[in-house]
Amino acid sequence: MTVSIVASTNNPLARGLLEDTGTCTMLFVAESIENLERRIEDLRAAVRRAVMARDAARARALRAELRSAEKDWEQALSDLTDEVELDAAPSKPQAPLVPVREQVHHALTLLTVPAAPKLIAEVHAAFYGAGATGIAANKLTHLRRDEERSFRTARHSRPYYLCSALTAEHLAPARGLLAISTWPLESRIIGPLSLRVDFLTAAIKVAERATRMPEEDSGVTRLLWRFATTIPGAAEPHGAVDPATVAKAAQAELEVHAAADQSQREAAAERARRQMDEAEQLFGSKLRLLRGTA
Repeated sequence: MTVSIVASTNNPLARGLLEDTGTCTMLFVAESIENLERRIEDLRAAVRRAVMARDAARARALRAELRSAEKDWEQALSDLTDEVELDAAPSKPQAPLVPVREQVHHALTLLTVPAAPKLIAEVHAAFYGAGATGIAANKLTHLRRDEERSFRTARHSRPYYLCSALTAEHLAPARGLLAISTWPLESRIIGPLSLRVDFLTAAIKVAERATRMPEEDSGVTRLLWRFATTIPGAAEPHGAVDPATVAKAAQAELEVHAAADQSQREAAAERARRQMDEAEQLFGSKLRLLRGTA
């Protein structure tokens, strides 16, 4: 967008200045609207003096110059109004930014299983990309700590918390895996088979969501391919990927491991309920080195 503010003047200071603002290029004249207004007032006074002095020739010349200055003022004001209105209007609709906490919640709700930051970011970008601010691993580390502080300060003040998945062996935070506090404790336990079971479950959920999309999306296709390459029978020939095929192949393997994994999770969850308070069941116990064990 180019905006011109033009003034007719013999003032040597009146010259164009080209300025690139990054959003538009505007051509300014050094003689501002305020200067034009002062010049008009001076010309009016000069016309009055010429009339009083009965200098008709000078009065006519000054009136012509006054009309020219007033025309320049009207044009400058009109251009300035257009520039302000256009600059205030967005060039295209902007999607609202979604806080990182909600981005993580969206992705985990879709997956229904604990997940690492990389997968969380990929899922959100594929299905909820508009408005995303970006999910980085270090942000999630700080976020989980903030969630724990908030819970311990005022329990249940939020409808949900982003918490840790817990290892079945030590009931300690599973490194790099996030979950949602409203999930059953068994779903937040990570046993020997759980990583594979959760991967297969996530693949099924992503594939099911992909089948409901109105049209194919390249980001979703890449995400599906990531799952398909490690699930026997999930990838189509020549690098193609089909959501229904991925879901079917993942379900077939899931049935092999699901019962044993569920049994291990339930046993660990029962132990956690006996040994840990509510906050520890969400954010894990702290492993301490006992005297004499080193």
